[in-house]
Amino acid sequence: MNDIRILSAVDADELAAAIRAAGCAVTTTERDGKTQLHSASQGVGFQVLWGNAAETGGHVDFTLSCALRVSGGEVPRALLDGWQRGKRFARLATHGELIVLEMDVVLAGGVTQAHLEAMLRLWVMMTGEFLIHLRNTAAQADPAGVS
Repeated sequence: MNDIRILSAVDADELAAAIRAAGCAVTTTERDGKTQLHSASQGVGFQVLWGNAAETGGHVDFTLSCALRVSGGEVPRALLDGWQRGKRFARLATHGELIVLEMDVVLAGGVTQAHLEAMLRLWVMMTGEFLIHLRNTAAQADPAGVS
């Protein structure tokens, strides 16, 4: 019989291991006494934004966040609308000249290690689909400029 471990919270080391299991390298840094995780998927960097701290240590939720600077300084509305209509697990937001792809992961109530790893693989898939969406939106905006 397999021993299934239920996670109600995750710390930086556990999450870094799960990100590696999803196929991404992870860099750990310290800032203001907090551990930060940075990684990349599809050649695009992302970071972990910690959410609510658990009473027993670690965090019960976190956000995976990928910020990209927009060439020209303005995000086309079609880019956001097209993504938001078709995707359920990751969202786009704008912050000045940045467009940010984010996905929340919640462990509150308990999830299996397999579930956590599946969420991270979903994030990797979402970042790939996001890059395709960016290319397709750019091609529609300027069909002559695409080869």
